[in-house]
Amino acid sequence: MLEELQQHYGYLFEDELLQEINNVGTFKDIPEGFKLIEIGDYIKSMPLLVSGAIKILREDDDGDELILYFIEQGDTCAMTLSCCLGNSKSEIRAIAETDTKLIMVPVSKMEEWLGKYKTWQQFVLQSYHNRMSELLEAIDTIAFLKMDERLFKYLKDKAMVNHSEVIHVTHQEIARDLHTSRVVISRLLKTLEINKKIELHRNNIKVIDL
Repeated sequence: MLEELQQHYGYLFEDELLQEINNVGTFKDIPEGFKLIEIGDYIKSMPLLVSGAIKILREDDDGDELILYFIEQGDTCAMTLSCCLGNSKSEIRAIAETDTKLIMVPVSKMEEWLGKYKTWQQFVLQSYHNRMSELLEAIDTIAFLKMDERLFKYLKDKAMVNHSEVIHVTHQEIARDLHTSRVVISRLLKTLEINKKIELHRNNIKVIDL
């Protein structure tokens, strides 16, 4: 695990902190689609992503989901940080977007390292800043973009975190992430294809205009 830490977090943390993470962290290999965090859970540890991507979702009173943002290699989730440090229940759902490798760090160490390591403090603050920017972008997307623009942005974001212009996702899954109906998504996907922004295939979607 230390080798992965040095490779992906060595530019952020000093050797002493990397060694501590290696000593107390738990390495996990998470398959695509696995639910890491559920709404209402108490979170006892936070994830440091080594590879892969995780999507963060909110849920309304009717059980419908809305995607907020993705976290990738070298990231952590600010929502998780808030819950850990405040000992409060999770208000988000976290699902592996791709096969993901991560290291879970106990909450007790998170608090200790804030006072002990300047680099950890900077990492936590930068994570809050990055996630806040993404939340504001998500709000702007919902408030100001038409559904076809929201859909195309979602497809491009998904292609980028998967590191492939070809994405494997159903119309129903897209509808759930964007909090709309499958019929609307199917119609808009066809329009995007006509406009040569994507290609629709039986089991995948190719994003052309990245």
